[in-house]
Amino acid sequence: MNYLLQIWHSKDLRNKILFTFGILILTRLLAQITIPGANTSALQVIYAQNQLLGMFSMLTGGSAENFSIILMGLSPYINASIIVQLLTVIIPKWENLSKEGEQGRKTLNQYTRYLTIPIAFIQSYGMLALLNSQSPVPIIDIHSANIIIPVMITIVAGSMLMMWLGELISEKGLGNGVSLLIFAGIIVGIPGFVGQSLALAQQSSEQLIPLVISILMTLVFTVSAILITEGVRNIPIIYAGRGVRGKSVNSALPIRINQAGMIPIIFAVSVMSFPTILGSFFKNSTNDTLKAIGAFFDTYLQQSNWQYLVLYFILVMAFTFFYVSITFNPEQVAENIQKRGGYIPGIRPGKQTAEYLDKVSSRLNLFGGLFIAFLAIAPMIISIIFSSLNMGSTANIVGGASLIIVVGVVLELFRQVNAQLVMHDYNKLY
Repeated sequence: MNYLLQIWHSKDLRNKILFTFGILILTRLLAQITIPGANTSALQVIYAQNQLLGMFSMLTGGSAENFSIILMGLSPYINASIIVQLLTVIIPKWENLSKEGEQGRKTLNQYTRYLTIPIAFIQSYGMLALLNSQSPVPIIDIHSANIIIPVMITIVAGSMLMMWLGELISEKGLGNGVSLLIFAGIIVGIPGFVGQSLALAQQSSEQLIPLVISILMTLVFTVSAILITEGVRNIPIIYAGRGVRGKSVNSALPIRINQAGMIPIIFAVSVMSFPTILGSFFKNSTNDTLKAIGAFFDTYLQQSNWQYLVLYFILVMAFTFFYVSITFNPEQVAENIQKRGGYIPGIRPGKQTAEYLDKVSSRLNLFGGLFIAFLAIAPMIISIIFSSLNMGSTANIVGGASLIIVVGVVLELFRQVNAQLVMHDYNKLY
């Protein structure tokens, strides 16, 4: 209670929290505004039957299922971010921009915004065509330019609006705006899942087993995710002549086990959704080649297939190493330590320190990547096992991929709130 009172008495923190809540409430209202002319009853049947589309709807907070004006959510922006980060490694000019600090990041963010528009336009048509192909009744007339073009423009505008709202949260609110909007979309689906599970349990006592297991899985995975997310390896550093009377000062460089956080999960889900959605779209094509490609994707990239699980696992691992290679530069860290007169005991400053930090970071990435990759596919594996044993279907209340996002966002929010409280107390003293 005292903690909440401290937050409320901090004017800046209180305003940031209220601003963030206001934006989140606005996005929930936008998710309920349906684009006119859509067959929403047929949509709900499609999302209930298709697991992939159900996951996509969850990440958009139900806006896809409601055929909302923010139908695509932040998916185009995430895909644009992936492309820009990949091009940063390939294009030397962009790589230099990424090393120029805040100004360089602003330029790359601007490129990401520009790229989001064409991606959103293409994805909007693909999603509309996919929804029509999955339903026996047309969701919307995609063959009429007078209907499809205004709908596509509306969806693109909705994605750009979501991107802008996310940036507003990052700038004036608490936490990372994009992550918070995805987090809100996940959280709003929990009450519906719990209510549906309880309703099934009332009808049949056998359904209690999957529900209890689901709750236990959620608790175990949540605790594990918190421990790994908060786990660090402290590298001892000695700064010569920095203490009282020129004595050495002992310090430490913390390197997290899960340095990439929730980013690999978000990237992997976006990449995995592309071929599977493409397969659902192509399998109804009149062209034999496209139909064969669609059948291949549809057969081997379903969540119940081991090929999907293996590819998903590999992608999470790959994005973990890729993202950390961009955000953590051992050479720069080693140089900063050397400039401040520091060194790691038993390791020479300069090149050897950089090699040592790179070795430690790679090992931690391996363990952290393996954990989040396993957590992402574990609920799917358990669900497959239960289905094969005819024990009913079970699912985590918050899926493995979503759990990493939820835990990461909540812990980051707590860190920012505590930092703001410390600053508030400091300003009161001085």
